Amino acid sequence: MTTLTTQPVKNRNEVVLGLGQMRAAKDENTTLTCLGLGSCVAFCVYDPESKVGGMAHMVLPASGEGRTNGQLTPKFVDWAIPMLIAEMEQLGANRSRLVIKIVGGAQMVSTNGNIGVMQIGDRNVEAARAVLEKLGLPLFAEEVGGTKGRTARLSLDSGALSVSAAGGESHEL
Repeated sequence: MTTLTTQPVKNRNEVVLGLGQMRAAKDENTTLTCLGLGSCVAFCVYDPESKVGGMAHMVLPASGEGRTNGQLTPKFVDWAIPMLIAEMEQLGANRSRLVIKIVGGAQMVSTNGNIGVMQIGDRNVEAARAVLEKLGLPLFAEEVGGTKGRTARLSLDSGALSVSAAGGESHEL
C-alpha cells in the first residue's frame, strides 16, 4: 500500500487518502480526507463511544474486476469495507455503535455526450450498500451520484463528516 499524506491543518493533522487507501485511527486531532472523489466512494465510519474512526477511498466495486496479485487491497469495495471495520474493531470500535456514511459515486466519464457509459460510480455505490447489507450494518447517510466530484472530511474528535461538491460550499452530512 502507498504512503498516506499527513499535513497539519489548523492545529490538526489531515490524513489525505489516495486511491485505494484506508485508515482507521483513534486520534482526536486527526481529520481523515478523501479529495476530489469522482466515481470513487469514500466509506466513512465512526464509533461515537470509543471515538474510533475510519475512512476508505474505494475505486472499484469488486475485487474480481482487477488484478490484485492475491493481495487484499482497499481499492475494492468488497474488500475495503470488512477490512476497515476489522481494523477499527482492533482499536476498540464496536459494530453495534458504528455510524456509517458514504460519499461519492458520481458519473464523471462521458463518451460522445453519453454520461455514465460504464456507470462505475453507480456500481461502487450499489456494491457498498450490498456489502453493508450482507454484514448486517445500517447505512446512516449518503451523498452519492450526480456528475460533480466531492471532497469528504471526517473529524475524529466528533465524527462530523464535512462534504463539499466541486465549486460548492461545505456542509455536514
